Amino acid sequence: MSIQQEKITELVGRREKARLGGGAKRIDAQHAKGKLTARERIALLVDEGSFEEFDMFVHHRCTNFGMEKEHFDGDGVVTGHATIDGRPVYLFAQDFTVSGGSLSKTMSEKICKVMDMALRGGVPVIGLNDSGGARIQEGVDALAGYGEIFERNILASGVIPQISGIFGPCAGGAVYSPALTDFTLMVKDTSYMFLTGPAVVKSVTGEVVTQEQLGGAAVHASKSGVAHFAAASEEEGLSTIRELIGYLPLNNREQAPEVPTTDPVSRVDDSLNDMVPDNPNKAYDMYAVVRSIVDDGRFLEIHRDFAKNIIVGFARMGGRTVGVVANQPAVLAGVLDINASRKGARFVRFCDAFNIPLVTLVDVPGFLPGTQQEYGAIITNGAKLLYAYGEATVPKVTVTLRKSYGGAHIVMSCKQLRGDINYAWPTANIAVMGADGAVNVLYAKDIKADPEHASEIFEARKKEYEDLFSNPYRAAEKGYIDDVIEPRNTRFRVIRALAQLSAKQQDIPAKKHDNLPL
Repeated sequence: MSIQQEKITELVGRREKARLGGGAKRIDAQHAKGKLTARERIALLVDEGSFEEFDMFVHHRCTNFGMEKEHFDGDGVVTGHATIDGRPVYLFAQDFTVSGGSLSKTMSEKICKVMDMALRGGVPVIGLNDSGGARIQEGVDALAGYGEIFERNILASGVIPQISGIFGPCAGGAVYSPALTDFTLMVKDTSYMFLTGPAVVKSVTGEVVTQEQLGGAAVHASKSGVAHFAAASEEEGLSTIRELIGYLPLNNREQAPEVPTTDPVSRVDDSLNDMVPDNPNKAYDMYAVVRSIVDDGRFLEIHRDFAKNIIVGFARMGGRTVGVVANQPAVLAGVLDINASRKGARFVRFCDAFNIPLVTLVDVPGFLPGTQQEYGAIITNGAKLLYAYGEATVPKVTVTLRKSYGGAHIVMSCKQLRGDINYAWPTANIAVMGADGAVNVLYAKDIKADPEHASEIFEARKKEYEDLFSNPYRAAEKGYIDDVIEPRNTRFRVIRALAQLSAKQQDIPAKKHDNLPL
């Protein structure tokens, strides 16, 4: 065998060894937990044969606590470039079979390298997290590594899409990188996120709690809102990331990809004409409206289990990606509260950052009252949603289906927050408040002065108020509503409005950055 052939054989052997990570026994242990390896996850996520790996032979440089005696090629993270549906992405996947996926300085350098390449190339970056946290043997070097990653998350924010998949532990300082990215996906029963673990919680507060109760996927998907998706399996989670990427542009200078559809733009849906109940206090399902008007009824919901009184997610209309924001009358009557406001604001700001038009479906009776909401700063949190809509310069099309009352009317992409096209169904009620409340405020003295006829006075005044405001025409007369449309035509009218706005240009005053009410 020639020297050249020997060297090639050595290369092939080293590659094969590197692909085994921590070795066959540790891979078996990973599988025994119901988890995939880093490379198995990458293979499911990206197009077959498209992955190009970087830094396969990197070793850590730690010499403390006997670490100089143990080295694995790659040092616990797989990094590289690939395509998803033919479109480029950069990615890294932590390898739990090597030192528990713990972060060393060299691992952070590998991760930072692909993040820098993604930012320079204007390409999304995906991180698959499965790590025991900072490598304790490296001390402050590991902490510095996290800091370098966080800084890149911040610089890339609003420039390229950043997606985090949590496929195992993610604790301590490690949680901040996913928190800084645009979307976070967790896997039920096998992934968790928390700043301090159950043992620390017990020692400090006395509270006994499991890892799942403290930071499992179900908790973060429904209670904290940290996780945007909670998948039943790793395969489902990776498929969801693939689907999500398909809706997004590569960067903030590009448009999302157009996907041909056979769903006619002019399609009408007669069921929408009967969607809103005659009883204003009766609920209906906003999902039915969303799926009726988008292409092929396909809707990728974000934060499905969190703040269910508002719906946000991606769809396509006429082949183009749109961000949908909709009040949900079937949950808390569609009222806005702290969590719904935060959820909506975050989504609106993402869409604005990445040139994704916003379609807003309104049926909101107001903000949720009560001391819990006021003490929790509903004022500031409601202002986040208002601010997000007001600063957004992407095309904004709003359709008011039924109630649009008070401050909540303003917050939900009204004309005064630079809404471009504002439609209303004939069933829309746009006013300071509902008729019952308005009569009790305006005519309290009259009703109290004549208790014998209080009921008749109330009903007469209520009808008077309803004739004035329980319809969309007063707002239309003043130009706050651009047109009152037949519900069955909503899809066609929204798509045509979006086409009209496709070349929209709108600037904001020059500033270093805004001061969003956090």
